[in-house]
Amino acid sequence: MSNRLMLITQNIGQDYTNQIKELAPRFEVIVGKDKEIWEPYAKEAEVVVGWKKDLEKLSLVEGSNLRWIQSWSAGVNSMPLPTLAEKGILLTSANGVHAYPISETIFALILSLTRKIHTYVKQQQKKDWHHAQMNLEIHEKTIGIVGVGEIGKETARIAKAFRMNVIGVRHSGKAADNVDEMFTPDRLHEVLPKCDYVVITLPLTDQTDGMFGLEEFKRMKKTAFLINIGRGEVIVEHELVQALQESVIAGAGLDVFTKEPLEEKSPLWDMDHVIITPHTSGSTEHYTKRVMEDIFIPNLKQYLKNEKPLKNLVDYKKGY
Repeated sequence: MSNRLMLITQNIGQDYTNQIKELAPRFEVIVGKDKEIWEPYAKEAEVVVGWKKDLEKLSLVEGSNLRWIQSWSAGVNSMPLPTLAEKGILLTSANGVHAYPISETIFALILSLTRKIHTYVKQQQKKDWHHAQMNLEIHEKTIGIVGVGEIGKETARIAKAFRMNVIGVRHSGKAADNVDEMFTPDRLHEVLPKCDYVVITLPLTDQTDGMFGLEEFKRMKKTAFLINIGRGEVIVEHELVQALQESVIAGAGLDVFTKEPLEEKSPLWDMDHVIITPHTSGSTEHYTKRVMEDIFIPNLKQYLKNEKPLKNLVDYKKGY
């Protein structure tokens, strides 16, 4: 029997299971989403693909063999990062898997708000033929992308098809293709007044928590739309509600919220200039394929050579 063990807490299909077993013949590979499948092996696992909350008390205990976690999500803020860092456990994220589906959602929201598609859908349900004062377009407008990672870069590429001016904000300030101007986060207040659309694609860290509040909304144009597909906590939600109620900004497309599901009593549900999606912007038919082929399998090959995984290795100091 193998003396090394790998847990994959997702249903990845037999083809990928066979491929992994062939690559790592010295590992016993346990695959399955149901807790009953992986729970008995948690303490012995050296590699875990797909973190589950219950694993914290099962595999981060004295005597566990855990050395590497491949997260099934791009965001890792819900994981016990200080403990993982203290124990020297490698963590790789699924960053990059979402670039296509989330950028599509971003533009679905932008286009819907601009061309009032959401309004017309509601009118259709009532058989109401009304123009609804629709007169905006996105061509040659300015989009500010706050968080220029893989999602932000794909969003910028698509924006150029609409001949938009693209402003980016990223921690490093490093230039990126299709971004006309790049700023660091400390200059966010310079960026906001320039933008017709502000798109938040940030992870949740100590630095981004509460980054957007009423002060930031007041610096935006009254005609500007806010799109958030990053993390709900990046926005001070009650201050966004106030900004929308007082027409400080024109509207918002929101996929993420401070508390999920969004509470029924939230005023956001009933706002005509808000579109709500239930944290589904990253959903895609190709999710497993991209995690396996683009991230985990290439990283596994490095790991089996006793080298650090190269793709999406989380920096615990940065939190992503």
